[in-house]
Amino acid sequence: MSASTLAAAGRRLPQRFLPVVATVVVFLATFGIGSVRYQDFASGQVVANLFIDNAFLIVLAVGMTFVILTGGIDLSVGAVAALSTMIAAATLRAGWPPLLAVLAVLAAGTVLGLLMGLVIHYFDVQPFIVTLAGMFLARGLCFLISVESVSIDNTAFRDFATGTFVLPGDVTVTYSVVVALVVVAAGAYVLHLTRFGRTVYAVGGSESSARLMGLPTTAAKVGVYAVSGLCSALGGLLFALYMLSGYGLHAVGMELDVIAAVVIGGTLLSGGVGYVAGSTAGVLVLGTVQALISFEGTLSSWWTKIVIGALLLAFIVLQRLIVRQRQ
Repeated sequence: MSASTLAAAGRRLPQRFLPVVATVVVFLATFGIGSVRYQDFASGQVVANLFIDNAFLIVLAVGMTFVILTGGIDLSVGAVAALSTMIAAATLRAGWPPLLAVLAVLAAGTVLGLLMGLVIHYFDVQPFIVTLAGMFLARGLCFLISVESVSIDNTAFRDFATGTFVLPGDVTVTYSVVVALVVVAAGAYVLHLTRFGRTVYAVGGSESSARLMGLPTTAAKVGVYAVSGLCSALGGLLFALYMLSGYGLHAVGMELDVIAAVVIGGTLLSGGVGYVAGSTAGVLVLGTVQALISFEGTLSSWWTKIVIGALLLAFIVLQRLIVRQRQ
């Protein structure tokens, strides 16, 4: 996208929408390249597969969006997702009912996120340090449960993991996609139609101003980490459904993919601007790049990292340009 194109778009759209529009344009461009270059790429099933293969990443990105909107960061999401797969696999192997195992996973992730939020706020410690400690703690707890991969053999769990329904055009979608889209809708509702969501944006814009306005900044700063923990746990459950196993080495480095998707999706790292829909589009961009490399067949998977790194750098530069114009 040229500078003149961005400038023209900026004159027509509020600047806060510009990164999201740029993300959608990048998604359409990469998908268009695939459609022209590869036969059968432009099909409904390929689009559905982008959601199927990245449902867990979409859920994690929703939680990360809440955190980054306040100007924070959460490095523990990948490790908490791995811990969630281990708790789910271990409790199911112990004979727990699936619903009780799911509740245990969600509770563990939410409590861990809440504790990190409390430490960050009341001890005034940088989120980077606290969530880094949370990452090591969650990853260590995985191996406390088991050093080996634990297979999930529960019938109900497997039925849900392999269950599909057919959309018009013979497009097959898994239940995990529905869960991810419900989480996106819930995240958008909370951010835009609740007092908590408006406080999250206000804290990211200017915490001191939000406090002077009488907004519950403490609840927002702590709550976003609880939301991120909940989303990490739910994302871990979807990853466990995807892999049908729990393992301490699951989701290694996934936190970086999530941060990249959220930034590419238009959420400013300085806080105050961003949308869960943009983060979802960011995940789809990453998924499309992976699909392009898979269709090519001759490129190493590391090209995904190279392309994502270039996109991330481009979007960070775009963010800086927008922030400078706002100042």
